Amino acid sequence: MPLLDQIAQLGALTLVLLVGAAFLAGWVDAVVGGGGLIQLPALLTGLPAETSTATVLGTNKVASAAGTAVSSATYLRRITPVMTTVVPLVVCAALGSAAGAGVASAIPKEWMSPIVLVALLVVGGYTIARPAMGLTHSPLHTGRGHVLRAAAIGGAVGLYDGVLGPGTGTFFIIAMVAVLGYGFLEASVHAKLANLTTNLGALLVFGLQGEVWWLLGALMAVANVGGGFLGARLALRFGSGFVRVVFLVVTGALALRLAWDTAELLSA
Repeated sequence: MPLLDQIAQLGALTLVLLVGAAFLAGWVDAVVGGGGLIQLPALLTGLPAETSTATVLGTNKVASAAGTAVSSATYLRRITPVMTTVVPLVVCAALGSAAGAGVASAIPKEWMSPIVLVALLVVGGYTIARPAMGLTHSPLHTGRGHVLRAAAIGGAVGLYDGVLGPGTGTFFIIAMVAVLGYGFLEASVHAKLANLTTNLGALLVFGLQGEVWWLLGALMAVANVGGGFLGARLALRFGSGFVRVVFLVVTGALALRLAWDTAELLSA
């Protein structure tokens, strides 16, 4: 379908709402991850009902990759990533994401909200149960044990990102905080690099399959970049305590949204 015809199907109001959702998603994603839980539901609602799951996910990746790239660059100006963490994390995340994207088209769209809702409730509950978690940076492992754990996090979360996607940054952060002992702020910079890799890996697969609305993705990417730049600067200014609070607020709000979507699905 020609690019302009795709945009014409949406209407001006829908386009404005999608761009606004992308800006907010970029801000949230830069601070705590999980911007896809704003952006992806917006695309699911805004795109025509006959749009395939793979096309929704592929278009989402265009905007997500752009915003994550900018917020990653912003973090890297202030925080130096640990190579024994970032290398296995990124490599395994890329492999997992590409593998997940290859099977994403087999996932019915109506399954997305319930799956992500369960994951969010587990993550949010775990964070609330451990109020001091992530407020200080105290790595728990060294050497081979650290590398293997970072690789496992990258592979597992990367696979999820390729299959579904929303909440990937949040899951990267909480996994590094809980498993590796990282602070929320230090985990964020590594999560951004891993999330950027998974976005690009999945986008490559979706693009080769022809499952991307490129013009819409580009417009949303510009908005996502603006939100990501602002969010990363705020996170660096206010530190791990600020990130933890935003993490819990966003997780709770998104869980309520997904619970509503799931209830509507069950009652249909």
